[in-house]
Amino acid sequence: MTSFRPLPAEVVALLEVVDAPPRLAAHLLLVHDVACQLVDWVEEHGPKLDRDAVLFGAATHDIGKVRYPAELSGPGSQHEPAGYELLLEHGFPERLARFARTHASWNEPGIEFEDVMVSLADKVWKGKRVPDLEDLVVSRLPGVPWEAFMALDDVLDRIGAAADVRLAFQTAHPLSR
Repeated sequence: MTSFRPLPAEVVALLEVVDAPPRLAAHLLLVHDVACQLVDWVEEHGPKLDRDAVLFGAATHDIGKVRYPAELSGPGSQHEPAGYELLLEHGFPERLARFARTHASWNEPGIEFEDVMVSLADKVWKGKRVPDLEDLVVSRLPGVPWEAFMALDDVLDRIGAAADVRLAFQTAHPLSR
């Protein structure tokens, strides 16, 4: 059995309050775990970033799906602004709530490195590689770009190697209570 790093206590409490579906809680746990791995790597190789913000963002990025449950198993982006509003309604500051609305818009102007890292975690947890997103990460890393790319590629390959385990874990959780 694979163990994943637990969600922050305030996120666990929120998921209970909003009666989050088990599949959503599992997804948030998995993206959070991958974000932990990415942040650990960036702290060794990259620029300074707000670790707690990235981990909170990864742990809540899809929280709006409690209001749009069809987006748990199908396409849609209504959950993004809904999640942002839900987090604000529950007293979370805008600097943390923003990840619910920015996790799919990593290529927009003004997006911070923390937003990009949440977006990356949300892609690579399932083994998906997005070259433009990875290039954006590399552009924000110090050093020679091709060396930064190779180092990032190595960590993403390592994370992606466990994608099947994560997908099976998520799928084992029902879409509703």
